[in-house]
Parts: sequence; structure tokens; C-alpha cells
Amino acid sequence: MATSRTALIIGASRGLGLGLVERLHEDGWNIIATVRDPAKPGALGEVPGVRIEQLEMNDTHQLDSLQRRLQGEVFDLVFVNAGVMGPLPQDLERVERSDIGDLFMTNAVAPIRVARRLAGQIREGSGVLAFMSSILGCVAIPDGSDLCLYKASKAALNSMINSFVTELQRPDLCVLAMHPGWVKTDMGGENAEIDVPTSTRGMLEQIKAQAGRGGLRFINYKGEALTW
Repeated sequence: MATSRTALIIGASRGLGLGLVERLHEDGWNIIATVRDPAKPGALGEVPGVRIEQLEMNDTHQLDSLQRRLQGEVFDLVFVNAGVMGPLPQDLERVERSDIGDLFMTNAVAPIRVARRLAGQIREGSGVLAFMSSILGCVAIPDGSDLCLYKASKAALNSMINSFVTELQRPDLCVLAMHPGWVKTDMGGENAEIDVPTSTRGMLEQIKAQAGRGGLRFINYKGEALTW
């Protein structure tokens, strides 16, 4: 019998986070998933056997509380998925300071706060820490100029991940910054190229393929290496 695997998905109420939970369930994983309001889990509540925990990622008190509740757990996968698009339109002349602060806190700073608290509980030798990044975080790619603030926040996330891995000093740990593709979600829109099952199935396949390979990589859902 295969050893049971445990995953923690940060931000799983809808979209890609929910899709990851569904794929992990189909693959037989034990799953813990976070939402802002466990009383309103939406479709996540329909996935059998999922343990739902509360987390507003930008709230350090809630982060510390989650860490205490998860003490003693060992994870084969921690996937930090939560993120926001930011203000629309992304007009540099009109954007408010508070909007910029919320965007960069949610997309770049809070994911690292999560990782700092939980990296020590990721299984030695085979565990994976994954972050939902974006190819738009690559500074060499000119696409998406209408989302310049979102692009900058994802570039900042990639930089923060790099700094975190250097700080962590744990060469056995596989750390992935993952581009899910252009996906039909609330954020990606109906004109996107692929659906949630295609993206999340691919990401799970890559997570399983990369497990046991220590170090940091920036890849897409097909496993293709991306330029930082």
C-alpha cells in the first residue's frame, strides 16, 4: 500500500486553489485547505474528507494561530495559492497607496510569511513547497502591460521566494514557483486558454515529478522552465 500523503493548500475557496484540492482528492491525498470564512466554504465543502481551516493570509495573528493548530503535522506539499489582481484599471496616476499596499502584501509578502511558519513541517527529502506565481512575473516578458501592478507584484513574489530559499538553507527542499497557464477563472477570464482541471492536473503532475529534487525552480503547469 502506498504511503498516504498530506497536502496543505492556502487559499482554496474557488478557482485554482479549489481545483488543486479536487485533483489531490482524486489522487488520494489527505488534504487541509484554508479559506477566509470556514462557515462559507462554497464548493470546497463538497469535497469529501477535506479539513478546512480559517486563514486571512495578511493577518499575522491568524497565521500564528494556524501554525499552532497545525503543530505536529508533516506535509508532503504546502501550496501557497492565495493572490489578488489588484485595482482595475491599473492606472499609475490614479492608484491609491492603500491599494498598492494590499496588492504587494497579499501577492508577495504574506506568502513568504506563510512559508516561514510552515517550511519546517514539510517532509524531509521528498516534500514540496509551491507558490502560485505567474509568467507575468518574468521581467523580460512584455505581455500584460495593462496589468503592470499585478505583474510587478508577481515579480516581487519571485524575488521574495529567492530570498526566502537563501535564508532557509535547506537544500533538500523542493521549492516551486509555478505558472498555472492562462486559466478560465474569475481572474483569468472566459477568454483564457485552458480550464481549471487542465491547469491543476498539470501542476499536480509536476509537483509529483519534482518531489525529491531539492532546490528552487520556476516552471509552468507543463513542467517547462521559465525565465526569472
